[in-house]
Amino acid sequence: MGDVVAHSKVDFGALAALHKWPSLANQRRPDRTSYQVSEGTLDECISAFMEKPAATRHLYDIHTMAQPPLVTDILSPEHIAELSRLREFL
Repeated sequence: MGDVVAHSKVDFGALAALHKWPSLANQRRPDRTSYQVSEGTLDECISAFMEKPAATRHLYDIHTMAQPPLVTDILSPEHIAELSRLREFL
């Protein structure tokens, strides 16, 4: 991923929305769909996600415009945490 990071520029000002999955016993409900809890820039949504307790972050994802190769249209919790960690380098 290091070579990809070196040649990529992520637009953290892109519009994005933080979504939460309904849960039961702290597990995603596969029979339900996620709902929007906040909207703003990708940077703001990543910050809002990182403010959530670590034990509940798996219930969230971010919807945004894809920015290949690093940003997909729906970012998983693991992907969000990695973007947060690499934000200053991208």
